[in-house]
Amino acid sequence: MKLLITGGAGFIGSNFIHYWLKKHAGDQIINLDSLTYAGHLESLKDVSHRHHYTFVKGDINNSELVDSLMSQVDIVVHFAAETHVDRSITDPMIFTRTNVIGTQTLLEAAKKYGTRFHHISTDEVFGALKLESKNKFNTKTRYQPNSPYSASKAASDHLVMSYHTTFGVPVTITNCSNNFGPYQDTEKFIPRTITNLLEGKNILIYGDGKYVRDWMHVEDHCRAIELVLLKGKVGASYTVGGMNKDVSNLEVSKKILKIMKLPESRIDYIKDRPGHDRRYAVSWKKINKELGWEPKEKFSKRLKQTIDWYRANEWWWKDMKVKSEDFYKTK
Repeated sequence: MKLLITGGAGFIGSNFIHYWLKKHAGDQIINLDSLTYAGHLESLKDVSHRHHYTFVKGDINNSELVDSLMSQVDIVVHFAAETHVDRSITDPMIFTRTNVIGTQTLLEAAKKYGTRFHHISTDEVFGALKLESKNKFNTKTRYQPNSPYSASKAASDHLVMSYHTTFGVPVTITNCSNNFGPYQDTEKFIPRTITNLLEGKNILIYGDGKYVRDWMHVEDHCRAIELVLLKGKVGASYTVGGMNKDVSNLEVSKKILKIMKLPESRIDYIKDRPGHDRRYAVSWKKINKELGWEPKEKFSKRLKQTIDWYRANEWWWKDMKVKSEDFYKTK
């Protein structure tokens, strides 16, 4: 097959490209990415020379470019998105442009060529769960986004499904929980925590730190996408999460400190951000029952692997982190 991967220089997209080329060596991949702050070609240097891999720098809002690429492929896997919640609070407009209008531009081309379309989305479209609740998000959960980021992703989800219902475009959606692992931008919580400690800085925790997230290693997410592409029901959505029980940001920080053999005094509490969702938890019963997917490794083991990766790959994140910190200093 020939796949168009949008946002393939980003965190999950680059991991997916590595995964797919390893598992499906005969397939061809076109990676379309505009290389914003979240796109890093360094994440793909190991595959850049491969005959079956092509990189195209471009915007998913460029309809002529999208049309020309869509005409060449069998499947599009749509990762491209603005995903950093803090940035969506600072500049919401770019999130609407990329996540909503960009998705529609891709869908128009997919409609024209009848291309199989898989959309990567987030559990944040469902809003937040109460801290004391035992409920989990699933594919029947009502949409109730609370940030400009999650609202833009909710809109794109609805567009994707509307193109299936109205025009017959063969689509699927995965709504995933919080991913972590190699090549994740240092603006995100786990890599920021690890790299702060590696630089001799303290961990910064929003509010009281009792914000619960469902953590999934990015390789498990790639496996889930693969199964949905190959065996998933067209027109269906699947929620995908981790195997861990509820764990707060504060607990994650303490786990990282323990692995790195550092004291809990290295935690600093800072002012909370607006619209901060209290708890996410994701049920993956549907994808397990229909496709046999489940996470492979425990959270603690994956967390140690991630710490080891950032420790061994300072070349990848050091300069990026400086640029990120400079951005927020100007806002």
